[in-house]
Amino acid sequence: MKPELIFLVVVALVGVAAGRLLEPGDFVALQSIRRALRDGPGSTFFSSWDFTADPCAFPGVLCDGDRIVALRLGEQRAGSLGLMGRLDAALGHLDALLDLSLAPGRVTGPIPATLGQLTRLRFLGLSRNLLSGAIPPSISSLRRIQTVDLSFNLLSGAVPPDLGQIPSLANLVLSHNLLSGPVPSLNLLSSSLLRLDLKNNNLSGELPALSPTVQYLSVSSNKLSGPLDRALVLPRQLRYVDLARNQLSGTIPSSIFALPATHLRLERNMFYGKLDVRSAVAIPNVDLSFNRISGELPAAFSSVRRLFLNNNLFVGKVPASLIEALKSSRMSALYLNHNFLTGLENDAMAGEIPSGSSLCLRYNCMEPPAGTDCPASALGERTRPPALCAGAGRDEDLMQEDPS
Repeated sequence: MKPELIFLVVVALVGVAAGRLLEPGDFVALQSIRRALRDGPGSTFFSSWDFTADPCAFPGVLCDGDRIVALRLGEQRAGSLGLMGRLDAALGHLDALLDLSLAPGRVTGPIPATLGQLTRLRFLGLSRNLLSGAIPPSISSLRRIQTVDLSFNLLSGAVPPDLGQIPSLANLVLSHNLLSGPVPSLNLLSSSLLRLDLKNNNLSGELPALSPTVQYLSVSSNKLSGPLDRALVLPRQLRYVDLARNQLSGTIPSSIFALPATHLRLERNMFYGKLDVRSAVAIPNVDLSFNRISGELPAAFSSVRRLFLNNNLFVGKVPASLIEALKSSRMSALYLNHNFLTGLENDAMAGEIPSGSSLCLRYNCMEPPAGTDCPASALGERTRPPALCAGAGRDEDLMQEDPS
């Protein structure tokens, strides 16, 4: 027998003698995992990992009988940089694991493909480190997984196409990485997926049809394109919708304004056309700014708490119901700057708007009423040049404005 194998067997027997009868394969795998990681400045996580004692008493290790069922590497402490090193392939040998997590730190290198062997795993959380390379396709074989959180790393390449087909998956969080390619098709027959968070990547193509159970959707700051008609056909329980900072286009489906959401963020896309909104919008926070939406302002938006319609192509007068909502403090923010609006319906007085509420009407085809409050980013000319208000150059003018 090789000397290094003899050493591992001897150490495993010492560990068994010192504590409970931990399965030898788990003991040896835990040693390999420990050798690949170390405490960074300010971290003391591994200070009590003494393999002559019971490994099931180590911080972050939870056992059920002789098997390790949870491994929570690292700890969150003020002033600590967390763990450093890499994730060892031996993690895949802990085949009784239900929970595998890594606290924020400076762990580098790839995610081991051997994690696909953890067929009992339900939670995988490796966020806020420096992991790089591709997401192993083998993760798609974790048929019992409920949460996959790989956010805030340096992962690149495509999202494994079968990841969205895991029947038990409830939370898929891959935000703040360098992922590219299409958003994978989601399991439309699944009754599990609740949260899909892919924001701040380089994903492209159209947004696929969503599972009907999705409640949280964030794919902002990508390169997604195309219309929304297909993606939003099935979900009726969306509570949070963030599609901002993409290249989505077409008209905005009227059904989206009937969602029971708290936030609807569609800003900084390429949506165009008129809004078909006939019923009161119950979404408290709506941002459609920096698009190319035209037509008159829908009065149905008067039930929104914070409404951002700036930097579009709206025309006509501001509905009196919007101003009344501001006066009564039912609405706290109404940003209509950088449009082609011509006045206030029924000559509503903006000066009566209470402190703490904001109305911005700068750079329209009207003189902004006294007492309106605009953010610093909206400062500049108070009204549009008359030539633009006569209908010339509207699209060109919008495209020339700073999209930052």
